Amino acid sequence: MLEQVWFPLVITLKIAAISTLIVAILGTIISYILARREFMGKWLVDVLVTLPMVLPPTVTGYLLIVLLGKNGIFGKVLFDLTGISLLFTWQVAVIAAFVVSLPLMVKTTTAAIEAVDRDFEYAAFTLGRKELETALFITLPLAKKGILAGIVLSFARAVGEFGATLMVAGNIPGRTNTMAISIYSAFQGGNNELANMLVIILVTVSLLSMAITARLVNRWKI
Repeated sequence: MLEQVWFPLVITLKIAAISTLIVAILGTIISYILARREFMGKWLVDVLVTLPMVLPPTVTGYLLIVLLGKNGIFGKVLFDLTGISLLFTWQVAVIAAFVVSLPLMVKTTTAAIEAVDRDFEYAAFTLGRKELETALFITLPLAKKGILAGIVLSFARAVGEFGATLMVAGNIPGRTNTMAISIYSAFQGGNNELANMLVIILVTVSLLSMAITARLVNRWKI
C-alpha cells in the first residue's frame, strides 16, 4: 500500500513543481505583454492562452497528442531528430499540467499588472530607467499579490490535473500514475481504501500549499 501511495505523491509533486516554475516565468512574461502592450493579434494570443480553461481536459489532451505525438506536428520533428517520443512519459505530463494551469496564471497576473498605477512607471522612465528595469523593480513588485495568487492557483491546478494527463501520459504504474489518476484507477478497481487515502493526502497537500502561501503573505505583508 505504501508504494501505491508514495510514488503517485512524489510524481505529482514533481510534475506540479516543474510545471509551476515554467508557468511562473512564462506566465509573467505573457501577462506583462498583454497588460502593457498593444499589438496586432493580441486578442488571438489572449484566446489561445485562455482556451485550455474552457475546453474539456480530454480535448486539450487530444490536441497535445496531435502536436506532440510521434506523428504529430512537433513530435515527429523531435522523434526524427532525437528518436525521443514524449507520449506516455512524466515529461509530457509536465507539459499537460503547464498548458492547463497557464490560463490561471495569466488571467490573475494580467489583472494585477493592469491595476498598477502607470504613473510609477512614467516616473521611473523620466529618471532614465529602462523598461526592463522598471518592470522588474517597480511593476512586478507592485503586482506581487496577483503573481503569487496565480502561482498558487497554477500549482493547485497542476496537482489536481487528470484529463489531459491521462490522454497524453496514460496510467502506467511506477511511471505516470499521478495522484488524480491513481484515485480514479483505485475507485474503478473497487479499492476504496486506497482511493480514500489518496484523496485525503491530495486534499491535505492542497490545503497545506494554501496555508503556507497565506502565512508568507502575512509575514511579508504583501
